[in-house]
Amino acid sequence: MGRDPLDAVPLWLLFVAVAGFSVLAMEGGYRLGRWRHAWSQDEQPTPVGAMVGSVVGLFAFLLAFTFGLVAARYEARRQAVLDEANAIGTTYLRTRLLPEPQRGASAALLREYVNVRVQGAQTRNVQEAVVRSEELQGQLWAEAGRAADVDRGPITGLYVQSLNQMIDMHAVRVQAGIRSRIPTSIWVGLFALSLLSMASVGYQSGLSATRRSPEMAVLVLAFAGVMFLIADMDRPGEGFLTVSQQATVDLKRAMDAPQP
Repeated sequence: MGRDPLDAVPLWLLFVAVAGFSVLAMEGGYRLGRWRHAWSQDEQPTPVGAMVGSVVGLFAFLLAFTFGLVAARYEARRQAVLDEANAIGTTYLRTRLLPEPQRGASAALLREYVNVRVQGAQTRNVQEAVVRSEELQGQLWAEAGRAADVDRGPITGLYVQSLNQMIDMHAVRVQAGIRSRIPTSIWVGLFALSLLSMASVGYQSGLSATRRSPEMAVLVLAFAGVMFLIADMDRPGEGFLTVSQQATVDLKRAMDAPQP
């Protein structure tokens, strides 16, 4: 499964790069504004300020839109972890309804399945965990087929239903956790608008013939910080805002405990 091109850049370096290029853009705009102020008296700061406010407002709107998008996906990943843990737990309980030897074989496969999910999240070997999980799903489905050959009654049907739901939840987690990412085109738009906004703010300040204000640094850090948070939430299993796997860990502990 391919990674997003931006994933090659560490989060701390992304923050430094955004802040650094924003400072350079603001300084360039400031010097251009000073030059325009010295050589031309026709351009007035007031109408320029209105245009700068529009550019910065557009950038803030895109940031808010992207933040809301990535926050919704972050919450979807959290819910998917809980739903999958519940689906696996239900399937594990219903293995007791199966005849032997499918009962013991299916329970053992489910315990391995949970171990793979937990280890994949802890070691961040996501692709390897997904491949192994799908192999185990095939083995579990084969065992369910053998159980159905022995007993095609509603009891076995309950187990097959829960197993099917568990497999569906795997697809949901893969989609929410790996494939649902912020498109590269939106990142390009954010970076471009960031530079344009900071250059515009610097230009207005230079055109007004004012000194460089410390608030310029505050503005740069604020916008860079929001972009850092967006990138952090958009990277599953990485950074500060990771999705807790505690529901799956608790399920593993319960499945490993001695059965009554």
